[in-house]
Amino acid sequence: MKRAPRRGLPSTLAGIVLLALMLFPVYWMVNASLQPTGTALGAGWFPLHPDFGGYTTALRDQGGSLVTSLVVALGSVVLSLGLAAPAAYALARFPLRGVNAVLFAVLVTQMVPDIVVANALYGAYNDLGLLNSRAGLVLADSTAGVPFSILVLRSFMQGIPREIVEAARVDGAGRLRIFFSVVLPVSRNALITAAVFTFLFAWSDFLFALTLTTTQNVRPITLGLYQYIGAHAHQWNATMATAVLASVPAAVLLVVAQRHVAAGATGGSVK
Repeated sequence: MKRAPRRGLPSTLAGIVLLALMLFPVYWMVNASLQPTGTALGAGWFPLHPDFGGYTTALRDQGGSLVTSLVVALGSVVLSLGLAAPAAYALARFPLRGVNAVLFAVLVTQMVPDIVVANALYGAYNDLGLLNSRAGLVLADSTAGVPFSILVLRSFMQGIPREIVEAARVDGAGRLRIFFSVVLPVSRNALITAAVFTFLFAWSDFLFALTLTTTQNVRPITLGLYQYIGAHAHQWNATMATAVLASVPAAVLLVVAQRHVAAGATGGSVK
């Protein structure tokens, strides 16, 4: 067996330097959030005397926005996967006519600018009474999550060995039983991949939140942070603390789910 070529010291140092440059804004954000009020912009390189007052202010002012973003993101994941998983399985396994046309239409929806979708949804939401509601934001964010999830899940489900499905059919399982008891467990990694990206789409959404909410009652953290910067320009420690809190869920999710995202859909399915 051939050994992987060793990377020299210059390559390692270059990688460390690039990583440090990419992570420096994150470090400075955390550093500034731990400074006392009024000293964040002139903060030193290290928070020698950390002050958590910024986090107290951020949780007091933006706690509701964090909860709203979490509810909307999780709701988008549930709705997107609930619609995308059966659709992807049908497109991958059933002999349907026009599958390529459907997939092309799904792909085209990914190319439509969000501002076009947001303007179209505003008029519909105004008539349906969905403005300034979490349900409305869940539906809006799912317009990006559903097509993406269909493409990801269909690609994985096409690789499921037919022997698994045939074995379940021989045992007397119907199509629904095969879908829920065989296909979905085997596609766990694909489901997690679609869920992670759908969560990130909804968590980082700003345009739909800005267009479809006009009051302070329903305000995701992205919109809350945007408005917080203008209203608390002198409290940069609280602003940076809000940014840190807004980054934690996405960062934790990526760290926890990274091995599932990289794994194959059928790993361990055949013994």
